[in-house]
Amino acid sequence: MPAILHLKAKPNSKANQLLVAPDGSVTVRLKAPAQDGKANACLLAYLAGLFGVRKSSITLLTGHTAPFKKVSLDTVDEASLQQVLARYQQLAT
Repeated sequence: MPAILHLKAKPNSKANQLLVAPDGSVTVRLKAPAQDGKANACLLAYLAGLFGVRKSSITLLTGHTAPFKKVSLDTVDEASLQQVLARYQQLAT
């Protein structure tokens, strides 16, 4: 069963960055602009790097043109997802 990640994307940032708020909400800052799918492509590539999987195993399910997105991580289980998110939540505090 693939892990599902709900997040808010913020394009045109200075750097690619994953932020996890104390309430568990996930924001991903992206360097790419929100035009012609560039931010979505950047998001999928960035998440692939964070989770150590191929880009082809990550699918954007909803939010193709909206800031709030739902992403399926096909080869990542829920425990691994929470482990990575916890690492970034500790950095944010």
